Parts: sequence; C-alpha cells; structure tokens
Amino acid sequence: MKPVCMVIGAGAGIGGNVGKRFAQEGYHAVLCRRSDQQGLDRLVKSIEDDGGTATGFLLNAIEPDSIEDCIAAVEADIGPIDTLVFNLGAQTGIVSLGDTTNKMFELGWRLATFSLFRAASAVFPYMQKRGKGTLLVTTATAAFRGNPGQHTHASAMGGRRMLCQTLNAEFASKGIHVAHILIDGMVDAPDTLGKIMGEERFQELRESRGLEHDGLVLPEKIAETYFHVSQQHRSTWTYEIDMRSFTDTAWWNHPILDF
Repeated sequence: MKPVCMVIGAGAGIGGNVGKRFAQEGYHAVLCRRSDQQGLDRLVKSIEDDGGTATGFLLNAIEPDSIEDCIAAVEADIGPIDTLVFNLGAQTGIVSLGDTTNKMFELGWRLATFSLFRAASAVFPYMQKRGKGTLLVTTATAAFRGNPGQHTHASAMGGRRMLCQTLNAEFASKGIHVAHILIDGMVDAPDTLGKIMGEERFQELRESRGLEHDGLVLPEKIAETYFHVSQQHRSTWTYEIDMRSFTDTAWWNHPILDF
C-alpha cells in the first residue's frame, strides 16, 4: 500500500504541484479543493499520465465535519496519510478596517486557522498511533508583517503560525514533524494570483517579471522544497522556512506598502 500525501488546497499552483511531486516519488496523491471539478480531474489525470496515482475530492473546508470526514475516508479507503499538506489560502483582499465586516474577519480565521486546527485534530491521532507523520503548512508574508488593509489576512495567518508552533511543542516528541513554510513573494499561479489580478494583468506580470526572468516564485520549484522537508531526519527537522525569488526583498527589510 502506497503512503498518502494529502493536499488540502490543491489548485493549479502550489498545492497541485506538491501533489505531483510526491506522486513522482511513489506516494498516492489525494488532492482536495473547494470547487472546479474539471480542473481537479485534469490535475488527477496529469499525475496518472506521468505514471503516478491520485484521487481528487471536492472539499469545502468551512463546512462542519468536511475535513474530518475526508481524512477518515482516506485513512479507511485509500491508505495511511504520511504527509498532510495544508495549503488553504485566506486572502480576502486589501480592505480598510471600516469596510472589514465581522463575517469577512471570521471567514479569514476559519480558513487560515480553525481549518488547520481541525485538520491536525483529525489526522494526528492516526499519525501518533503510527509514531510518524508530517504536516506541511503553507503561509504568507502576512503571518510575519501586517500591512494596511490586511486586518483579516494578517491576524488569521499570524494565528496559523502560532498554531504550528504549539503543534510542534506537543507532537514533535511523538514523531510528527510540523513545518511552517513561508512563501514570501508572488507565486506564478493562475488559480490564485491570476484570479486576483485578472488574466490580462497576470500575463503582463508574467512577461515582465516571470517566465525567463525568474521574478515570480515557481510552484514546481516550491514543490521540491516541500518534498525535501518531508524527508528530513528528525535530528535536523526544519520547523520554519521561507522562500522568495532572488529579485524580491525579504519581508523584514521590505518597506510597508501603501495600498
């Protein structure tokens, strides 16, 4: 039985590419995304065409029991979840405090922090029983620096980071490796940045900064780091790591943006 790499938030960017990378190494990729059955089917087929195996699920993470039921089904019907990749975004846009509604603020928390708590609560008992497992958590610059208009996103991502630290404190000694992975830059991903910017502006950005310029973070290269971290010996576990393009200034030296 193949070990499973389960990706919650498997679009055409980071999540999908991480799933593909693990499948290339003999894992069964379980790919979960909120919508777009056709896109999910294409992603599964691309892995199968490459000689790997994969299963796709539509999963709305904010629905009660959705994450818990999906993890239980994978463990029962597909195989042991060796690596869980939590890649849900929680970007609600740049919104002033006065325009940030209670519903919007709570949605960011539910996606970024509460859903991670639920995922860990559901999968860790299985991992703890086996004495091993890995949780890889994608995060954003907002987890380290709050800019104007990011009341929802920064607080939710900051909570995600602290939750990863508490999970490490409790479960590292039990064989479960939790890595908090900061993507400090714009990712060349049509499902995220492309949707935010619109197709025309996104293509202009790719032509000016991406493609052969390597100024956008490439999802397939991010996936290499995810797989590497998942294979680390416990004497050298990485608990937090950051990635950015060589053209970008690191978050701690970057001027605050005025939107």
